Amino acid sequence: MPALPFALVAIVCYLAAGLWQSLSLARRVAERPSWVRGAGLAALACHGVILALVVVGPQGLHLGLTQSAALVGWLVVALLLAASLFKPVLNAGVCVFPLAAVTIVGAIGMPSTMIESGVSPGLYFHILSSIAAFSFFAIASVQAVLLAFQHHALKRRHTGGIVQVLPPLTRMEQLLFELIWCGMLLLTAAILSGFVFLDNLFAQHLAHKTVLSLLAWLIFAGLLAGHHYLGWRGLKAVRWTLTGVAVLIMAFFGTKFVLEYVFHYNA
Repeated sequence: MPALPFALVAIVCYLAAGLWQSLSLARRVAERPSWVRGAGLAALACHGVILALVVVGPQGLHLGLTQSAALVGWLVVALLLAASLFKPVLNAGVCVFPLAAVTIVGAIGMPSTMIESGVSPGLYFHILSSIAAFSFFAIASVQAVLLAFQHHALKRRHTGGIVQVLPPLTRMEQLLFELIWCGMLLLTAAILSGFVFLDNLFAQHLAHKTVLSLLAWLIFAGLLAGHHYLGWRGLKAVRWTLTGVAVLIMAFFGTKFVLEYVFHYNA
């Protein structure tokens, strides 16, 4: 089954949903959350078919850089759409939807040859918990950027435009820490399962990923402790969140890039 038709539909729906959400934030069009969710869901369904075609293979899972990015993009959108039914997080779709479209282009246009064969159930759990953790932190990073923009606008007494559409500042901060807590629980599970189910997390091809993941865990743990005991919030929380996410990006995608394109590691 060719993946290209599904890719075209998914990309168009993602871009349409992202564009409409952007225009509604700018107060150029009316808010249509049900329409945005519908377009996002249609794109998500096509995205899922693409993953089944480019990730699952007869010899194992193709989890190279571009396929992993597409898998993360799918899960981020799925989590965002599900959470938007209960929390006002759909505004993060302004960044999430276009980036998900980009991951599809990468998976179709630049497929990786890296294969994970002989994956055990424990290793499946480690992979899925790692991807889920990163997905929550990815949404948190967009939330942090929106929070920073809102904080900056309110500080300058600009209360029109996007600020009128976003939830109150305290609610935005609460959502940010809820996302971070979810990401931390999953990241902790991913790290612990890695120590249990992987032979050596500090092997040469895994050492940098392990060290950077532990560093990211410490950054987010420090942020949550600072928020609980010292009342950290606002721009300080934004800086710590974006720093932690940057470290996770280096751990996950930076390591894969080096392995695939520098050392040509394929297993």
